[in-house]
Amino acid sequence: MNIPAVNIDKVGDATKQTIAPGRIAGKMGSFFVELANVVFFILATIKETFSRDFESREFLRQCFQIGYKTLPLISITGIIMGLVLTIQSRPVLVNFGAVTKLPGMVAASLIREMGPVITALICAGKIGSGMGAELGSMKVTEQIDAMEVSSTNPMRFLVVTRVLAATLMIPLLILYADALGILGSWAGANIKGDVTFVLFFSQAFAHINFIDLLPAVIKSFFFGAVIGFVGCYKGYTAGRGTESVGVAANSAVVLSSLLVIVVDLIVVQITDLLVS
Repeated sequence: MNIPAVNIDKVGDATKQTIAPGRIAGKMGSFFVELANVVFFILATIKETFSRDFESREFLRQCFQIGYKTLPLISITGIIMGLVLTIQSRPVLVNFGAVTKLPGMVAASLIREMGPVITALICAGKIGSGMGAELGSMKVTEQIDAMEVSSTNPMRFLVVTRVLAATLMIPLLILYADALGILGSWAGANIKGDVTFVLFFSQAFAHINFIDLLPAVIKSFFFGAVIGFVGCYKGYTAGRGTESVGVAANSAVVLSSLLVIVVDLIVVQITDLLVS
């Protein structure tokens, strides 16, 4: 039985710990080794987050990259979500004579579930892949090694700023997509009907409670943190070959999308227990 060796490298002031995968129970051993690497990466990120020399300028730049440059894609997605949900739901509600409940149903669906999850999945595809590809290319071209030699902490400069920016900006993008989704729903309701803007929004928010908004906002922060951590981890730990850049970007999208669904499931279960 081969026992995996632990190799500890200094990354600026932080300690980066990597574990060489060994053959312990085949794939199961590799899974636990990878899990340990993730834990060490998260702990190092948290440690550098509370360090004195915070890279505020790089953090603001990442907020701009994640937030502002994602607005066009999120805008289209939000409007289409509300429009499609309204067009698909209206005939069913008409059959039951409950068409007046359409604004409230669409608003509750968007705010509680569809808006946060779909927006997070879109962000996982754009932001997660971008982080994985960017840090992966820096790893391949040895820019991260050059930062270590020049006494620049790559964990603090590259990882912490991106994770915090994603954690802050993705909830704002989700709220923005929810607002545009309700606006798109109003446009969809007026395709075969005639509802004023004020009446539609008053009916929509009459069915929204604080318990509907709070869990959605809380889980959106977890979505942002998951996307940021996964994208940075896959890029930061990419291999040395050029092919590893594509692998890092692809795996970042797949894993972050999967974890978004898992986090959503956990939050829904916790919310259901608290409400009931």
